[in-house]
Amino acid sequence: MALKALFLNCTLKKSPETSNTAAFIKQAEKIFAELDVKTEQVRVIDHQVKFGNSSDEGTRDDWPEILEKVKASDIMIIATPIWRGDRSSVAKLVAERFDGIWNEADEATGQYPTFNKVAGVMVDGNEDGAKKAISSICFDLSEHGFTVPVNAFSYYVGKAGPGPAYIEAKGDRHFFTNRNLYHMVYNLVHLAKVLKEKPYPTNVNDLKKKAEKISDTEN
Repeated sequence: MALKALFLNCTLKKSPETSNTAAFIKQAEKIFAELDVKTEQVRVIDHQVKFGNSSDEGTRDDWPEILEKVKASDIMIIATPIWRGDRSSVAKLVAERFDGIWNEADEATGQYPTFNKVAGVMVDGNEDGAKKAISSICFDLSEHGFTVPVNAFSYYVGKAGPGPAYIEAKGDRHFFTNRNLYHMVYNLVHLAKVLKEKPYPTNVNDLKKKAEKISDTEN
């Protein structure tokens, strides 16, 4: 079964500047290759992605192009460095732009175009904030219609306080991080295969009507 995984690299560094997050992604790509999954990495900051919460913010907005790549993939991974103890501003921007898919629901079922896609999270840095970033991103992914499997994350952080980042610290040799990467990739691939064979039967429109019947308010 052919699968494709898309990484959205939310580094603050434009190409060709060295990105520790890109190096971290390459480690994950090696594991996906073991499972014959094709991968692609998009460095979001290299594109002109406007602020907003729709799928298309008009002239000179590159988000629609990135979103088409998401729709063409089976697996998506948000990869972000830690800044100020949390995910990067680029990662937050990406989350805000995904709000637009709520207006792209299927007319018959009400499902978002992300309903049968799986997603995970990767975080790297040299300060605290990995678990905070992961929890925020996982919630966003679920709300946006992605399915998040068990242990669908990996992170690398150095010792407390400023220090060497992923590349310099040889994070690719870090057991805890690599173990989590294997868990993440294998679980993502497994669930992606399951959803390809047995997509969600949920009819969101019907469930909305059921909810209206037992509710006193419209919204």
